[in-house]
Amino acid sequence: MEKKEKQILPCDEGCPVKASLKILGGKWTLMIIFQINDDVMRYGELKRAIPSISEKMLIQELNMLVENKLVSKKAFPEIPPRVEYRLTDLGLKTLPIIDKLVEFGLQNLV
Repeated sequence: MEKKEKQILPCDEGCPVKASLKILGGKWTLMIIFQINDDVMRYGELKRAIPSISEKMLIQELNMLVENKLVSKKAFPEIPPRVEYRLTDLGLKTLPIIDKLVEFGLQNLV
């Protein structure tokens, strides 16, 4: 029986893993997406759901997620200001990936 050689693809600019990590590789990115899930969340709810993230990082990550079209942001012209975040169709496509990470984490909690 012949041994089949594994094809090794270079991780250059066309690498799909590299492209995915560029969008999803932030320390807080997947946690924010996991928290929003298929709900609508306000900034304060996200801050309470991820207490270890700083306000600066949460704002930066949310802006990056909006820029990458994973999250939509809706600001209401009220006082005090109200902003709601929800996953876009692209963001919803990440949920099965996160579900697998949740499953792995639950099975392998140290």
